[in-house]
Amino acid sequence: MSVDERGPAVARTVPSLVAVRRPAPGPPRAVVVIAPLLLTVALGLWGIRRKNSMWGDEAVTYQLAYRDLSQIWLTAQHVDLVHALHYAVMHGLFGLFGGGLLTLRLPSVLAMAVAAGGVGLLGLRLAGPRAGLLAGLVFSLLPQVQRYAQEGRSYAMVCALVTWATYALVVAVPHRSRWRWAVYGSTMLLACLLHEFAVLALVAHGVTLVASRVPRPVLRAWSVTAAAVVAGLLPLAVRSAGQSGQVSWIDLPGPMRLLGFLAVAVVGVACARTPLRTRGPVRLPALALPILVLPGLLLLIASLARPLFVDRYVLYSSIGLALLLGAWMDHLHRLRRSSRMPWIAAVAVLAALVPSSLSLRTPGSRSTDVIAIGATVRGEGRPGDGLLYLSGRHRVWTAAYPEDTRLLTDLALAQDPASSNTLAGIELPAEDIAARMLEFDRIIAVRDPAGGHSPTNPQEEAKTSTLRRHFREDGTTHAAGARVTVYVRDHGPSPQAGPEAAGPGGSGGATR
Repeated sequence: MSVDERGPAVARTVPSLVAVRRPAPGPPRAVVVIAPLLLTVALGLWGIRRKNSMWGDEAVTYQLAYRDLSQIWLTAQHVDLVHALHYAVMHGLFGLFGGGLLTLRLPSVLAMAVAAGGVGLLGLRLAGPRAGLLAGLVFSLLPQVQRYAQEGRSYAMVCALVTWATYALVVAVPHRSRWRWAVYGSTMLLACLLHEFAVLALVAHGVTLVASRVPRPVLRAWSVTAAAVVAGLLPLAVRSAGQSGQVSWIDLPGPMRLLGFLAVAVVGVACARTPLRTRGPVRLPALALPILVLPGLLLLIASLARPLFVDRYVLYSSIGLALLLGAWMDHLHRLRRSSRMPWIAAVAVLAALVPSSLSLRTPGSRSTDVIAIGATVRGEGRPGDGLLYLSGRHRVWTAAYPEDTRLLTDLALAQDPASSNTLAGIELPAEDIAARMLEFDRIIAVRDPAGGHSPTNPQEEAKTSTLRRHFREDGTTHAAGARVTVYVRDHGPSPQAGPEAAGPGGSGGATR
Protein backbone atom coordinates (compact mmCIF):
# COMPACT_ATOMS: atom_id res chain seq x y z
CA MET A 1 0.00 0.00 0.00
CA SER A 2 1.36 3.42 -0.97
CA VAL A 3 1.84 6.33 1.40
CA ASP A 4 -1.07 8.11 -0.24
CA GLU A 5 -3.31 5.14 0.33
CA ARG A 6 -2.35 4.82 4.00
CA GLY A 7 -2.83 8.47 4.80
CA PRO A 8 -6.66 8.57 4.87
CA ALA A 9 -6.75 5.35 6.85
CA VAL A 10 -4.51 6.83 9.57
CA ALA A 11 -6.49 10.05 9.52
CA ARG A 12 -9.72 8.14 10.08
CA THR A 13 -8.32 6.37 13.13
CA VAL A 14 -7.36 9.55 15.03
CA PRO A 15 -10.90 10.72 15.86
CA SER A 16 -11.78 7.28 17.15
CA LEU A 17 -8.84 7.42 19.56
CA VAL A 18 -9.91 10.85 20.77
CA ALA A 19 -13.49 9.67 21.21
CA VAL A 20 -12.56 6.91 23.66
CA ARG A 21 -10.33 9.15 25.81
CA ARG A 22 -11.90 9.53 29.25
CA PRO A 23 -11.33 12.11 31.94
CA ALA A 24 -8.95 11.24 34.74
CA PRO A 25 -10.73 9.22 37.43
CA GLY A 26 -11.55 10.88 40.71
CA PRO A 27 -10.19 9.79 44.10
CA PRO A 28 -11.09 6.31 45.37
CA ARG A 29 -14.26 6.04 47.43
CA ALA A 30 -12.36 5.09 50.57
CA VAL A 31 -10.20 8.22 50.33
CA VAL A 32 -13.32 10.40 50.05
CA VAL A 33 -14.37 9.29 53.53
CA ILE A 34 -11.06 8.59 55.25
CA ALA A 35 -9.15 11.73 54.27
CA PRO A 36 -11.65 14.21 55.82
CA LEU A 37 -12.02 11.95 58.85
CA LEU A 38 -8.27 11.83 59.49
CA LEU A 39 -7.85 15.55 58.89
CA THR A 40 -10.58 16.30 61.42
CA VAL A 41 -8.98 14.01 63.99
CA ALA A 42 -5.60 15.68 63.45
CA LEU A 43 -7.07 19.18 63.79
CA GLY A 44 -9.09 18.10 66.81
CA LEU A 45 -6.09 16.66 68.64
CA TRP A 46 -3.98 19.71 67.84
CA GLY A 47 -4.03 21.83 71.00
CA ILE A 48 -6.97 19.89 72.44
CA ARG A 49 -6.13 21.00 75.99
CA ARG A 50 -6.22 24.69 74.97
CA LYS A 51 -3.31 25.35 77.34
CA ASN A 52 -5.13 23.62 80.18
CA SER A 53 -8.27 25.79 80.04
CA MET A 54 -11.98 25.04 80.31
CA TRP A 55 -14.88 27.38 79.65
CA GLY A 56 -18.07 27.70 81.65
CA ASP A 57 -20.38 25.44 79.65
CA GLU A 58 -17.77 22.69 79.58
CA ALA A 59 -17.45 23.04 83.36
CA VAL A 60 -21.13 22.14 83.68
CA THR A 61 -20.57 18.99 81.61
CA TYR A 62 -17.50 18.16 83.66
CA GLN A 63 -19.35 18.66 86.95
CA LEU A 64 -22.42 16.60 85.99
CA ALA A 65 -20.44 13.78 84.41
CA TYR A 66 -19.12 12.91 87.88
CA ARG A 67 -22.65 12.51 89.32
CA ASP A 68 -24.45 9.20 89.06
CA LEU A 69 -27.30 8.72 86.59
CA SER A 70 -30.02 9.22 89.19
CA GLN A 71 -28.48 12.55 90.22
CA ILE A 72 -28.22 13.64 86.58
CA TRP A 73 -31.89 12.84 86.08
CA LEU A 74 -32.97 14.68 89.23
CA THR A 75 -30.84 17.70 88.30
CA ALA A 76 -32.35 17.73 84.82
CA GLN A 77 -35.80 18.14 86.33
CA HIS A 78 -34.71 21.60 87.47
CA VAL A 79 -32.21 22.70 84.85
CA ASP A 80 -30.57 21.65 81.56
CA LEU A 81 -33.04 18.89 80.70
CA VAL A 82 -32.22 19.52 77.05
CA HIS A 83 -28.65 18.29 77.69
CA ALA A 84 -29.51 15.39 80.01
CA LEU A 85 -28.75 12.66 77.45
CA HIS A 86 -25.33 14.16 76.74
CA TYR A 87 -24.52 14.29 80.44
CA ALA A 88 -25.50 10.63 80.76
CA VAL A 89 -23.21 9.71 77.85
CA MET A 90 -20.32 11.65 79.40
CA HIS A 91 -20.98 10.01 82.77
CA GLY A 92 -20.47 6.62 81.12
CA LEU A 93 -17.27 7.75 79.40
CA PHE A 94 -15.89 9.25 82.61
CA GLY A 95 -16.61 5.95 84.34
CA LEU A 96 -14.72 4.01 81.67
CA PHE A 97 -11.76 6.29 81.02
CA GLY A 98 -11.64 8.63 84.01
CA GLY A 99 -12.13 12.38 84.04
CA GLY A 100 -9.90 15.02 82.53
CA LEU A 101 -9.79 17.38 79.58
CA LEU A 102 -9.02 14.61 77.09
CA THR A 103 -12.00 12.50 78.14
CA LEU A 104 -14.16 15.63 78.14
CA ARG A 105 -13.27 16.68 74.58
CA LEU A 106 -12.21 13.56 72.71
CA PRO A 107 -15.82 12.43 72.07
CA SER A 108 -16.45 15.71 70.24
CA VAL A 109 -13.29 15.23 68.16
CA LEU A 110 -14.37 11.74 67.13
CA ALA A 111 -17.97 12.80 66.50
CA MET A 112 -16.86 15.66 64.25
CA ALA A 113 -14.53 13.30 62.40
CA VAL A 114 -17.47 10.96 61.76
CA ALA A 115 -19.44 13.98 60.52
CA ALA A 116 -16.61 14.93 58.13
CA GLY A 117 -16.55 11.41 56.69
CA GLY A 118 -20.33 11.58 56.27
CA VAL A 119 -20.10 14.90 54.42
CA GLY A 120 -17.55 13.35 52.07
CA LEU A 121 -19.87 10.39 51.44
CA LEU A 122 -22.82 12.71 50.83
CA GLY A 123 -20.82 14.70 48.30
CA LEU A 124 -19.71 11.51 46.59
CA ARG A 125 -23.26 10.25 46.22
CA LEU A 126 -24.68 13.58 45.07
CA ALA A 127 -21.91 14.94 42.86
CA GLY A 128 -19.07 12.44 42.47
CA PRO A 129 -15.87 11.48 44.29
CA ARG A 130 -13.90 14.69 43.72
CA ALA A 131 -16.77 16.88 44.96
CA GLY A 132 -17.18 14.57 47.95
CA LEU A 133 -13.52 14.71 48.88
CA LEU A 134 -13.43 18.50 48.56
CA ALA A 135 -16.63 18.89 50.58
CA GLY A 136 -15.29 16.70 53.38
CA LEU A 137 -12.00 18.60 53.51
CA VAL A 138 -13.76 21.97 53.47
CA PHE A 139 -15.99 20.83 56.32
CA SER A 140 -12.96 19.84 58.39
CA LEU A 141 -11.35 23.25 57.89
CA LEU A 142 -14.35 25.43 58.71
CA PRO A 143 -13.55 27.51 61.83
CA GLN A 144 -16.85 26.65 63.54
CA VAL A 145 -16.19 22.94 62.99
CA GLN A 146 -12.68 23.23 64.43
CA ARG A 147 -14.07 25.13 67.43
CA TYR A 148 -16.79 22.72 68.47
CA ALA A 149 -14.69 19.66 67.72
CA GLN A 150 -12.75 20.69 70.83
CA GLU A 151 -15.60 21.41 73.23
CA GLY A 152 -17.04 19.05 75.79
CA ARG A 153 -20.63 19.72 74.75
CA SER A 154 -23.21 17.94 72.60
CA TYR A 155 -22.96 20.02 69.43
CA ALA A 156 -20.41 17.87 67.59
CA MET A 157 -22.43 14.73 68.33
CA VAL A 158 -25.59 16.40 67.04
CA CYS A 159 -23.77 17.47 63.89
CA ALA A 160 -22.56 13.91 63.27
CA LEU A 161 -26.04 12.44 63.76
CA VAL A 162 -27.68 15.00 61.46
CA THR A 163 -25.01 14.33 58.82
CA TRP A 164 -25.66 10.61 58.78
CA ALA A 165 -29.41 11.07 59.04
CA THR A 166 -29.16 13.23 55.92
CA TYR A 167 -27.20 10.49 54.18
CA ALA A 168 -29.82 7.94 55.25
CA LEU A 169 -32.50 10.19 53.74
CA VAL A 170 -30.68 10.43 50.41
CA VAL A 171 -30.29 6.65 50.32
CA ALA A 172 -33.91 6.02 51.32
CA VAL A 173 -35.42 8.12 48.52
CA PRO A 174 -34.67 5.80 45.57
CA HIS A 175 -34.94 2.51 47.49
CA ARG A 176 -38.11 3.23 49.48
CA SER A 177 -37.58 0.32 51.87
CA ARG A 178 -39.08 0.69 55.32
CA TRP A 179 -35.95 -0.22 57.23
CA ARG A 180 -34.06 2.63 55.55
CA TRP A 181 -36.70 5.09 56.69
CA ALA A 182 -36.48 3.57 60.17
CA VAL A 183 -32.71 4.21 60.19
CA TYR A 184 -33.29 7.80 59.09
CA GLY A 185 -35.98 8.41 61.70
CA SER A 186 -34.09 6.84 64.62
CA THR A 187 -30.92 8.78 63.78
CA MET A 188 -32.83 12.05 63.58
CA LEU A 189 -34.65 11.32 66.84
CA LEU A 190 -31.36 10.64 68.63
CA ALA A 191 -29.99 13.95 67.33
CA CYS A 192 -33.09 15.77 68.58
CA LEU A 193 -32.85 14.13 72.01
CA LEU A 194 -29.27 15.36 72.28
CA HIS A 195 -30.40 18.88 71.38
CA GLU A 196 -33.95 19.90 70.51
CA PHE A 197 -33.01 22.36 67.79
CA ALA A 198 -31.82 19.46 65.63
CA VAL A 199 -35.51 19.19 64.69
CA LEU A 200 -34.95 22.20 62.40
CA ALA A 201 -32.89 19.91 60.16
CA LEU A 202 -36.06 17.85 59.76
CA VAL A 203 -37.76 20.92 58.29
CA ALA A 204 -34.84 21.41 55.90
CA HIS A 205 -35.13 17.78 54.78
CA GLY A 206 -38.81 18.24 54.00
CA VAL A 207 -38.05 21.29 51.85
CA THR A 208 -35.34 19.28 50.07
CA LEU A 209 -37.78 16.54 49.11
CA VAL A 210 -40.37 19.04 47.87
CA ALA A 211 -37.75 20.93 45.84
CA SER A 212 -36.48 17.65 44.39
CA ARG A 213 -40.02 16.72 43.27
CA VAL A 214 -39.77 13.21 44.62
CA PRO A 215 -42.77 10.88 44.09
CA ARG A 216 -45.71 11.10 46.45
CA PRO A 217 -44.98 7.75 48.14
CA VAL A 218 -41.59 9.12 49.16
CA LEU A 219 -43.15 12.28 50.58
CA ARG A 220 -45.67 10.16 52.43
CA ALA A 221 -42.95 7.95 53.91
CA TRP A 222 -40.96 11.03 55.01
CA SER A 223 -44.06 12.59 56.55
CA VAL A 224 -44.79 9.50 58.62
CA THR A 225 -41.16 9.29 59.73
CA ALA A 226 -41.02 13.00 60.58
CA ALA A 227 -44.22 12.72 62.59
CA ALA A 228 -42.71 9.83 64.57
CA VAL A 229 -39.57 11.89 65.29
CA VAL A 230 -41.64 14.85 66.49
CA ALA A 231 -43.78 12.56 68.63
CA GLY A 232 -40.67 11.07 70.22
CA LEU A 233 -39.26 14.54 70.90
CA LEU A 234 -42.50 16.03 72.22
CA PRO A 235 -42.23 14.89 75.88
CA LEU A 236 -38.74 16.37 76.15
CA ALA A 237 -39.85 19.59 74.44
CA VAL A 238 -42.84 20.03 76.75
CA ARG A 239 -40.82 19.37 79.92
CA SER A 240 -37.89 21.57 78.87
CA ALA A 241 -40.23 24.46 77.99
CA GLY A 242 -40.61 25.00 81.71
CA GLN A 243 -36.86 25.66 81.88
CA SER A 244 -36.91 28.49 79.35
CA GLY A 245 -35.05 30.66 81.83
CA GLN A 246 -31.95 28.72 80.81
CA VAL A 247 -31.84 30.71 77.55
CA SER A 248 -32.65 34.07 79.12
CA TRP A 249 -29.02 35.11 78.61
CA ILE A 250 -29.43 35.12 74.81
CA ASP A 251 -29.68 38.62 73.36
CA LEU A 252 -31.16 39.73 70.08
CA PRO A 253 -28.63 39.04 67.29
CA GLY A 254 -26.46 42.08 66.67
CA PRO A 255 -25.57 43.55 63.28
CA MET A 256 -22.32 41.58 62.97
CA ARG A 257 -24.06 38.28 63.67
CA LEU A 258 -26.79 39.07 61.15
CA LEU A 259 -24.22 40.13 58.55
CA GLY A 260 -22.29 36.92 59.13
CA PHE A 261 -25.39 34.81 58.62
CA LEU A 262 -26.31 36.79 55.51
CA ALA A 263 -22.80 36.46 54.06
CA VAL A 264 -22.82 32.68 54.46
CA ALA A 265 -26.29 32.49 52.90
CA VAL A 266 -25.16 34.60 49.92
CA VAL A 267 -22.13 32.36 49.38
CA GLY A 268 -24.38 29.30 49.49
CA VAL A 269 -26.87 30.76 47.01
CA ALA A 270 -24.05 31.83 44.66
CA CYS A 271 -22.61 28.30 44.67
CA ALA A 272 -26.05 26.76 44.15
CA ARG A 273 -26.67 28.94 41.09
CA THR A 274 -23.58 27.64 39.28
CA PRO A 275 -24.06 24.57 37.04
CA LEU A 276 -22.87 22.06 39.62
CA ARG A 277 -22.48 18.42 38.74
CA THR A 278 -25.20 16.51 40.55
CA ARG A 279 -26.89 13.18 40.13
CA GLY A 280 -29.67 11.10 41.59
CA PRO A 281 -33.25 11.99 42.51
CA VAL A 282 -32.06 14.39 45.24
CA ARG A 283 -30.05 17.23 43.72
CA LEU A 284 -27.12 18.60 45.67
CA PRO A 285 -28.28 22.27 45.72
CA ALA A 286 -31.76 21.17 46.79
CA LEU A 287 -30.23 19.32 49.74
CA ALA A 288 -27.42 21.66 50.76
CA LEU A 289 -29.08 25.07 50.51
CA PRO A 290 -32.06 24.35 52.82
CA ILE A 291 -29.90 22.83 55.56
CA LEU A 292 -27.49 25.76 55.27
CA VAL A 293 -30.09 28.52 55.48
CA LEU A 294 -33.36 27.28 56.99
CA PRO A 295 -32.36 26.28 60.57
CA GLY A 296 -30.66 29.60 61.26
CA LEU A 297 -33.40 31.56 59.50
CA LEU A 298 -36.09 29.87 61.59
CA LEU A 299 -34.21 30.70 64.79
CA LEU A 300 -33.87 34.32 63.66
CA ILE A 301 -37.61 34.51 63.01
CA ALA A 302 -38.33 32.95 66.42
CA SER A 303 -36.00 35.54 67.97
CA LEU A 304 -38.50 38.26 67.07
CA ALA A 305 -40.63 36.85 69.91
CA ARG A 306 -37.85 35.50 72.15
CA PRO A 307 -34.10 35.61 71.38
CA LEU A 308 -32.91 32.09 70.53
CA PHE A 309 -30.34 32.50 67.77
CA VAL A 310 -26.96 31.03 68.73
CA ASP A 311 -24.76 29.69 65.94
CA ARG A 312 -23.75 26.51 67.78
CA TYR A 313 -27.41 25.49 68.08
CA VAL A 314 -27.44 24.99 64.30
CA LEU A 315 -23.83 23.91 63.83
CA TYR A 316 -25.03 21.21 61.45
CA SER A 317 -25.75 23.96 58.91
CA SER A 318 -22.04 23.67 58.10
CA ILE A 319 -22.92 20.47 56.21
CA GLY A 320 -24.70 22.50 53.54
CA LEU A 321 -21.91 25.06 53.22
CA ALA A 322 -19.25 22.36 52.83
CA LEU A 323 -21.26 20.46 50.19
CA LEU A 324 -21.86 23.59 48.13
CA LEU A 325 -18.25 24.77 48.32
CA GLY A 326 -16.95 21.28 47.51
CA ALA A 327 -19.22 20.96 44.45
CA TRP A 328 -18.32 24.50 43.33
CA MET A 329 -14.58 23.74 43.54
CA ASP A 330 -15.16 20.54 41.56
CA HIS A 331 -17.00 22.64 38.96
CA LEU A 332 -14.00 24.98 38.66
CA HIS A 333 -11.68 22.02 38.26
CA ARG A 334 -13.77 20.57 35.46
CA LEU A 335 -13.84 23.87 33.59
CA ARG A 336 -10.04 23.79 33.29
CA ARG A 337 -9.99 27.50 32.54
CA SER A 338 -7.04 29.27 34.15
CA SER A 339 -6.55 26.14 36.23
CA ARG A 340 -4.06 27.90 38.50
CA MET A 341 -6.64 30.31 39.89
CA PRO A 342 -8.65 27.80 41.99
CA TRP A 343 -5.45 26.53 43.58
CA ILE A 344 -4.21 30.04 44.26
CA ALA A 345 -7.58 30.85 45.84
CA ALA A 346 -7.44 27.66 47.92
CA VAL A 347 -3.95 28.49 49.22
CA ALA A 348 -5.10 32.04 50.06
CA VAL A 349 -8.10 30.72 52.00
CA LEU A 350 -5.92 28.24 53.91
CA ALA A 351 -3.49 31.02 54.80
CA ALA A 352 -6.39 33.15 56.02
CA LEU A 353 -7.60 30.30 58.23
CA VAL A 354 -4.26 29.92 60.03
CA PRO A 355 -4.71 32.85 62.48
CA SER A 356 -8.24 31.69 63.29
CA SER A 357 -7.10 28.11 63.83
CA LEU A 358 -4.31 29.23 66.12
CA SER A 359 -6.64 31.53 68.08
CA LEU A 360 -9.24 28.79 68.63
CA ARG A 361 -6.68 26.78 70.57
CA THR A 362 -5.96 29.46 73.16
CA PRO A 363 -7.80 30.11 76.47
CA GLY A 364 -8.85 33.54 75.20
CA SER A 365 -10.96 32.03 72.42
CA ARG A 366 -13.75 31.34 74.95
CA SER A 367 -15.60 33.79 77.14
CA THR A 368 -14.41 32.23 80.41
CA ASP A 369 -11.69 29.93 81.70
CA VAL A 370 -12.88 28.31 84.91
CA ILE A 371 -9.49 26.73 85.59
CA ALA A 372 -7.88 30.18 85.60
CA ILE A 373 -10.71 31.59 87.73
CA GLY A 374 -10.32 28.81 90.29
CA ALA A 375 -6.55 29.28 90.37
CA THR A 376 -7.02 33.00 90.99
CA VAL A 377 -9.44 32.35 93.86
CA ARG A 378 -6.94 29.92 95.38
CA GLY A 379 -4.11 32.43 94.97
CA GLU A 380 -6.01 35.37 96.48
CA GLY A 381 -7.62 33.45 99.32
CA ARG A 382 -6.15 32.59 102.67
CA PRO A 383 -7.23 29.66 104.86
CA GLY A 384 -10.39 30.65 106.70
CA ASP A 385 -11.40 33.48 104.35
CA GLY A 386 -15.00 33.84 103.27
CA LEU A 387 -16.04 33.18 99.67
CA LEU A 388 -18.90 35.00 97.99
CA TYR A 389 -20.35 34.55 94.50
CA LEU A 390 -22.01 37.56 92.86
CA SER A 391 -24.30 36.07 91.68
CA GLY A 392 -24.79 32.56 93.02
CA ARG A 393 -24.91 31.05 89.52
CA HIS A 394 -21.17 31.76 89.23
CA ARG A 395 -20.55 28.94 91.70
CA VAL A 396 -20.24 26.64 88.67
CA TRP A 397 -17.00 28.44 87.78
CA THR A 398 -15.18 26.75 90.66
CA ALA A 399 -17.22 23.54 90.88
CA ALA A 400 -15.04 21.60 88.42
CA TYR A 401 -12.02 21.75 90.73
CA PRO A 402 -13.29 21.94 94.36
CA GLU A 403 -9.74 21.92 95.75
CA ASP A 404 -9.40 25.56 94.65
CA THR A 405 -11.92 26.61 97.29
CA ARG A 406 -11.38 23.87 99.87
CA LEU A 407 -9.80 26.22 102.46
CA LEU A 408 -12.45 28.93 102.04
CA THR A 409 -15.95 29.17 103.51
CA ASP A 410 -18.82 29.64 101.03
CA LEU A 411 -20.78 32.24 102.95
CA ALA A 412 -24.10 31.95 101.10
CA LEU A 413 -24.29 28.19 100.58
CA ALA A 414 -26.96 26.22 102.42
CA GLN A 415 -26.78 23.01 100.34
CA ASP A 416 -24.07 22.09 97.84
CA PRO A 417 -24.87 21.50 94.14
CA ALA A 418 -24.48 17.70 94.19
CA SER A 419 -26.66 17.03 97.24
CA SER A 420 -29.30 19.53 96.09
CA ASN A 421 -29.34 18.16 92.52
CA THR A 422 -28.71 21.64 91.11
CA LEU A 423 -25.90 23.32 89.19
CA ALA A 424 -25.15 26.10 91.67
CA GLY A 425 -26.50 24.82 94.98
CA ILE A 426 -29.13 26.32 97.27
CA GLU A 427 -28.36 29.53 99.14
CA LEU A 428 -29.25 30.67 102.65
CA PRO A 429 -31.96 33.26 103.35
CA ALA A 430 -30.84 36.86 102.92
CA GLU A 431 -30.56 37.68 106.62
CA ASP A 432 -28.41 34.60 107.28
CA ILE A 433 -26.04 35.52 104.45
CA ALA A 434 -25.56 39.01 105.88
CA ALA A 435 -24.97 37.65 109.37
CA ARG A 436 -22.35 35.16 108.16
CA MET A 437 -20.53 37.83 106.18
CA LEU A 438 -20.13 39.93 109.31
CA GLU A 439 -18.31 37.03 111.00
CA PHE A 440 -15.40 37.37 108.57
CA ASP A 441 -12.73 40.04 108.26
CA ARG A 442 -11.73 39.02 104.73
CA ILE A 443 -13.96 37.93 101.83
CA ILE A 444 -13.06 36.78 98.32
CA ALA A 445 -15.81 37.81 95.88
CA VAL A 446 -16.22 36.25 92.42
CA ARG A 447 -18.22 38.31 89.92
CA ASP A 448 -18.74 39.18 86.27
CA PRO A 449 -15.79 40.67 84.36
CA ALA A 450 -17.39 44.11 84.05
CA GLY A 451 -17.52 44.25 87.84
CA GLY A 452 -21.07 45.50 88.21
CA HIS A 453 -23.76 43.39 89.85
CA SER A 454 -27.47 44.15 89.84
CA PRO A 455 -29.26 42.24 92.62
CA THR A 456 -32.00 39.99 91.30
CA ASN A 457 -33.31 38.57 94.61
CA PRO A 458 -33.08 39.25 98.36
CA GLN A 459 -29.95 37.09 98.71
CA GLU A 460 -28.06 39.09 96.09
CA GLU A 461 -29.25 42.35 97.64
CA ALA A 462 -27.97 41.20 101.04
CA LYS A 463 -24.54 40.40 99.58
CA THR A 464 -24.08 43.75 97.85
CA SER A 465 -25.49 45.91 100.63
CA THR A 466 -23.38 44.20 103.31
CA LEU A 467 -20.22 44.60 101.27
CA ARG A 468 -21.02 48.23 100.64
CA ARG A 469 -21.74 49.09 104.27
CA HIS A 470 -19.16 47.02 106.17
CA PHE A 471 -16.27 46.17 103.81
CA ARG A 472 -13.84 47.96 101.55
CA GLU A 473 -12.23 46.69 98.39
CA ASP A 474 -8.60 45.69 98.79
CA GLY A 475 -7.77 44.68 95.24
CA THR A 476 -9.19 43.08 92.13
CA THR A 477 -7.66 40.51 89.80
CA HIS A 478 -9.03 39.95 86.30
CA ALA A 479 -9.20 36.24 85.56
CA ALA A 480 -10.32 35.02 82.13
CA GLY A 481 -13.92 36.21 82.09
CA ALA A 482 -14.31 37.02 85.77
CA ARG A 483 -13.14 39.45 88.43
CA VAL A 484 -11.89 38.16 91.77
CA THR A 485 -12.02 40.89 94.41
CA VAL A 486 -10.65 40.85 97.94
CA TYR A 487 -12.77 42.70 100.52
CA VAL A 488 -11.58 43.47 104.05
CA ARG A 489 -13.75 44.40 107.00
CA ASP A 490 -14.06 48.13 107.58
CA HIS A 491 -14.40 48.48 111.35
CA GLY A 492 -14.82 52.26 111.16
CA PRO A 493 -18.07 54.15 110.54
CA SER A 494 -20.20 52.80 107.72
CA PRO A 495 -19.21 54.52 104.48
CA GLN A 496 -21.67 57.08 103.18
CA ALA A 497 -20.66 56.67 99.58
CA GLY A 498 -22.78 54.57 97.26
CA PRO A 499 -21.81 51.34 95.61
CA GLU A 500 -19.92 53.23 92.93
CA ALA A 501 -17.26 54.13 95.52
CA ALA A 502 -16.68 50.90 97.35
CA GLY A 503 -19.35 48.37 96.42
CA PRO A 504 -19.07 45.22 94.38
CA GLY A 505 -18.81 47.19 91.17
CA GLY A 506 -16.75 50.01 92.54
CA SER A 507 -13.10 50.90 92.17
CA GLY A 508 -12.21 51.82 95.73
CA GLY A 509 -9.26 49.40 95.88
CA ALA A 510 -6.24 48.55 93.84
CA THR A 511 -6.59 46.57 90.64
CA ARG A 512 -4.01 43.98 89.71
